[in-house]
Amino acid sequence: MSGPDAEAMQEIAAQCVRLVGEEFGRELDWSLASLGVLDDVCAMLVADGPLRGQRLELWAQLAGAYTGEVTIRAYGGRWVVKEGEPAPPAILALDVTGHPFSTAVRVLSAEPGKSLASFARALPVISEHARRRSEA
Repeated sequence: MSGPDAEAMQEIAAQCVRLVGEEFGRELDWSLASLGVLDDVCAMLVADGPLRGQRLELWAQLAGAYTGEVTIRAYGGRWVVKEGEPAPPAILALDVTGHPFSTAVRVLSAEPGKSLASFARALPVISEHARRRSEA
């Protein structure tokens, strides 16, 4: 796996911070707790039904980049892409590959039980589980 342009991902995440502040009056501060704030914003976005088309693409890009950046900053890690695949970038943190853009699409499609905050909270649990399995 190689790395995408980390600066581009950071800029998209920063655009998310600006847009959430301007449009919703909510502050995203790059903390894990701020993913709960972004979940609340996403809930407002889908209040009248799942996002579709360009609106879904825009918000999935913004929310996915912000979620990935927050997770990388919290646990250490980096953006990665699988060679030869057109899939969006993933993150590699705590020896776990995570897909924040896919999670964002699911949240913005109003899939029950999906959360950007839980994406980040689950990473250490998954990492610990994998470590225990490899030791067994």
